[in-house]
Amino acid sequence: MKIARTLIASITAGLLATSAFALTQPEYKAAKDTIETDYKASKEKCNALTDNAKDICVKEAKGHEDVAKAELEAQYKPSTKAAYKARVARADADYAIAKEKCDDLSGNAKDVCVKDAKAAHVTAKENAKVAQAQAKPADTPAAKGAAVAEARKDASAEKNEANYKAAKERCDTMQGDVKSKCVDDAKRMYGQ
Repeated sequence: MKIARTLIASITAGLLATSAFALTQPEYKAAKDTIETDYKASKEKCNALTDNAKDICVKEAKGHEDVAKAELEAQYKPSTKAAYKARVARADADYAIAKEKCDDLSGNAKDVCVKDAKAAHVTAKENAKVAQAQAKPADTPAAKGAAVAEARKDASAEKNEANYKAAKERCDTMQGDVKSKCVDDAKRMYGQ
């Protein structure tokens, strides 16, 4: 199953890069059926697990399904918007899995894990926005450059804020002057 899933993902990724190869309706339906079958098989394997390992397995199965569906849709109806949705689906799936893995931790370690997962999620989503801006056609090269620059600026601000929150969370285990210095260093590092 894993080889088939990897093969489908590789083919889908390759075809996304060359959107001239849009799928026909029968190919789309067959790929969609394969994705659903793979999801059911992956989810069934999760039943053998218990506790958080089972929860992680279920999130991984659902994440793979969501990503595969979004990539298939982008391949079937190629567009900048569909490619963006596929990138966001990947970011959302990775975030859900990472967050679920944090449930094995407790206290500040869990809080840091969740903030790190959120920072990675924000970074991936912002990178998707930049890629979308780069892929969108524009009237002039200057207009496109301005749109991409604006997207990068916004992305940088969002990423810095999320990374700052994660760094600040790490400081919570400290006390007194050490904690103050840690927070100040995080503020400086992420421009907050």
